[in-house]
Amino acid sequence: MILAIIFAIVAILLLCKLTFNLIIYALPLYVGATAGFALYSGGTGWFVSVFAGIVAAMATLILAHWLLALAKSPLMQTAIGLVFAAPAAFAAYHLVHGIVASSMPSTIWTVAVSGTGAAIFGIFAWTRALSLSPAPAPTPANIESLS
Repeated sequence: MILAIIFAIVAILLLCKLTFNLIIYALPLYVGATAGFALYSGGTGWFVSVFAGIVAAMATLILAHWLLALAKSPLMQTAIGLVFAAPAAFAAYHLVHGIVASSMPSTIWTVAVSGTGAAIFGIFAWTRALSLSPAPAPTPANIESLS
């Protein structure tokens, strides 16, 4: 029994680590899955639907990188980061709720812990999305101030 509890704790920790590493891809996954399901329900074959979903997810990532590279103002970069953080927080809420609901009898505490987990994962996804933006190019004024 103790060994099962240890394995469960290790599994939850590994799941959280995997989620932290992949949370930034929640928006492209959502866009790709939506495009694939829309095409498949419209009568397109499964192969074309899966291919279109992958292309839509890749296009979302490319568009985000391009927008972050073009966005000069911190406000615009923050808005792009929030677009990535919202689906990540939504997915994290349900992930944490699924883990916590099996062990907490109180609904209030389950929702509170799930909301806290969603906030933590959302903030993490937001900072990861902002770190995707390239560093500003060096200007002559920046180079002169370094010497």
